[in-house]
Amino acid sequence: MPSLTASAINCSLSAKGRKSSTDAMIAVLAEHFAEHDIEVGDPIRIAAHKVKWGVSSDEGDGDAWPAIRERILASDILIFGTPIWMGQPSSVAKLVLERMDAFLAETDEAGRMPSYSKVAVAAIVGNEDGAHHVCAELFQALNDVGWTIPAVAGCYWVGEAMGSVDFKNLDHRPRMITRTAKMVAANAAHLAGLLKRSPYPG
Repeated sequence: MPSLTASAINCSLSAKGRKSSTDAMIAVLAEHFAEHDIEVGDPIRIAAHKVKWGVSSDEGDGDAWPAIRERILASDILIFGTPIWMGQPSSVAKLVLERMDAFLAETDEAGRMPSYSKVAVAAIVGNEDGAHHVCAELFQALNDVGWTIPAVAGCYWVGEAMGSVDFKNLDHRPRMITRTAKMVAANAAHLAGLLKRSPYPG
C-alpha cells in the first residue's frame, strides 16, 4: 500500500477552550488510522482561525482559508469533525462546505476538482438525535465537490435526549464506537490507497 496521510478539521463552534467532544471523536478515528500506518495531523479547529464567509478559495484580506485548504488537500484522507446543533451540522461546518464550493471551478485539464481521488469520512457528536441527517448533509455536499466517500464513512455518538453527558466525559467508550471507528479507518485507508495508485481519469 502506498504511504498515506490524513488531516482533520474540527467544526466546533468555540474557538478556544478545553478539548471538545468532536476532538475526542477525531482522536478515536486517529487511533484506528494508526493501525494502518496513517498518521492524522493535529486537528484544525476552524473557529480558531479567521476563515471568511464566501464561496471562493481566497476571500482576501487576512482570510485563513487558503492555508487550511492547502493542508487538507495535501492529505489523502479528510476527517470532517462536527457537533450536531439543532439536528444539523454546525454553522462552522457549513462555512467549510461553502468554501469548498470553489472546487467546482478549479478543475484540471481532465475536469477533475482538486479533491478528486481523495477520501472523506465524518466524526460526529451530539446530545440529541440527528447523526444520520448530519452524515447525509455532509456526504452529499462533500461528494458534490469531489471527495470520495467510502462504505461506512461516519463514526458518531449521540447522547440521551436533553441529557447533560458529553462524549468526552464518558467513563467507558461504547463498544460500537470502537467497532465502527475500526471499520471507518480500514475502509478509508483501503479506498485512499486504491485511489492513490490509480486516480480517477476524469
